[in-house]
Amino acid sequence: MSAVTPHSKPGPLSVAPMMDWTDRHERFFLRQISQHARLYTEMVTTGAILFGDRARFLKFDPTEHPVALQLGGSEPDALAECARIGADLGYDEINLNVGCPSDRVQSGRFGACLMAEPDLVALSVAAMRAAVDVPVTVKHRIAIDDQPEWETLIGFVDTVAAAGCAQFIVHARKAWLQGLSPRENREVPPLHYDLVYRLKAERPDLHISINGGIETLGETSTHLEHVDGVMLGRVAYQNPYVLAGVDQQFYDDGAPVRTRHEIVDAYLPYIEREIASGTHLIGITRHILGLFNGLPGARAWRRYLSENAPGFDGSAAEAVTLVQTAAEFVRPEHETAAA
Repeated sequence: MSAVTPHSKPGPLSVAPMMDWTDRHERFFLRQISQHARLYTEMVTTGAILFGDRARFLKFDPTEHPVALQLGGSEPDALAECARIGADLGYDEINLNVGCPSDRVQSGRFGACLMAEPDLVALSVAAMRAAVDVPVTVKHRIAIDDQPEWETLIGFVDTVAAAGCAQFIVHARKAWLQGLSPRENREVPPLHYDLVYRLKAERPDLHISINGGIETLGETSTHLEHVDGVMLGRVAYQNPYVLAGVDQQFYDDGAPVRTRHEIVDAYLPYIEREIASGTHLIGITRHILGLFNGLPGARAWRRYLSENAPGFDGSAAEAVTLVQTAAEFVRPEHETAAA
């Protein structure tokens, strides 16, 4: 089995796994804002790892630590093998997706539909834990469809905890597998933070993180009065500078908070390296459009990147110049004034 990594211990804040969003370029970018927040891959299915382009799905930069691999699947042996592969590659945590409500996920018998099969989830967790030494965690919903909320939540957690899982990330909503789209399932079902608080109160030995609708560090601090961890989702993608100050506020890091322009400068060597290796510029710049949100010039920054990155076929140095030019639309003094 793989050895426990230096980053295996869970911290108070993380950024959620998000399909089509939290790829390696996004994670490297976010790491320029926070050195300590735990980052998660997009959900990767067991089939993609076992039979697909493994390097494409699992490649990551060492700078991304602490970084977790989220798996999608429901076959214990396949999950165990994929967990071993991920841990051998150096991932700090293996997380099982029991929260995604999309039709494609349901047809594969994984994601949120597994809330109805806690025994299978427990078998899967046990198999993964036997294969690796890094933590195996579960991200899940409160319940699905017409299931009773508290009874389902506590029963699911107790069953999976009995298999050795000690860390749970709870999206504090139900998922409706019929009648709501994946997007609606992230917004329409009401949030029940109180149930997650109750879960932590009644199961104090478990590490409980809360997810869903959390948008500020102030809200994060409030939740941390009741639970062990907070996972930010879409806000960290759409307004990534929300993570500025995380290290100082939650990890006792005395390093100065980077400005947005300093974050761009720190990201440029990565852009240069990736373009030189054949990465398309749009695959990188699409993740940084929200960096200057709320500042004068932010719209011009987004427009310049959106108009020039998609068809870019220049050199790595020219790609760096393009991003620098876009950043010039936001004057540093505007950023200072906003702070």
